[in-house]
Amino acid sequence: MNPPNTNLRAFNLAVTTLLKNPSHFLPHLTIPTITHLPEQLGEAITEAALSSPPPSTSQSSPKAPSEKPPQIRALILDKDNTLCPARTTTFPPEILSKLTALRTSPTSPFTHPNAILIVSNRAGSDARYDDEVQSLEAQLADLQIPVYRLPAGVAKKPFCGREVLDWFRERGVVERADEIAVVGDRLGTDVLMAREMGAWSVWCRDGINSRGRREGEGEDGGRRNVLERMEIWVERYLRVNRGLRAPVPRGYGR
Repeated sequence: MNPPNTNLRAFNLAVTTLLKNPSHFLPHLTIPTITHLPEQLGEAITEAALSSPPPSTSQSSPKAPSEKPPQIRALILDKDNTLCPARTTTFPPEILSKLTALRTSPTSPFTHPNAILIVSNRAGSDARYDDEVQSLEAQLADLQIPVYRLPAGVAKKPFCGREVLDWFRERGVVERADEIAVVGDRLGTDVLMAREMGAWSVWCRDGINSRGRREGEGEDGGRRNVLERMEIWVERYLRVNRGLRAPVPRGYGR
């Protein structure tokens, strides 16, 4: 029997972050699903960061970016409940169309052959999921979107940021982590990965659709587990009740 694909270390990091630096648990930009991802992502992040300054709180809030929008040249995309229903390799047609637009639009900043990488805590994280990697890459071959293979001895998200940054650097896509955005449905892995590596974060709050479900938690699939439901509650509490917002990536603007 295969062991469960658990990530206790990530859970411990999430708890520690909430206790010590709760604003680090928040995304820079929130969208319903990946089909809502703006093509000009740097501008959208800047607008989101500046449009609603947080109220005064006892904890000082980090400054939002005040100069030109960040130049985001690369995307790290989660798989489960971001691109595909969990534990599948089935792309809803609208999500495939979105990926095609990101790779082929003449105005997209993500047309570099290596500008988009799927980083999953399932596909690519262990040899037992090699069939998923092959299925994903076969479907995305024309778009040149690969799946990241976690090197031996390297921990899963949110701890593999340095290695993923090196992947982009070696291929001439970026020089710095703040030229990357991490896009996914989990605060405790995707958003914290962005924070740990110094990148921007985009939270797909509702998860997949169209009709891959999750947005409305249909009867026959896509329901959130306890941790996912807690993340939604915590994000709202920190943002609305505490008036916090995500700090800009370290090194940005230097």
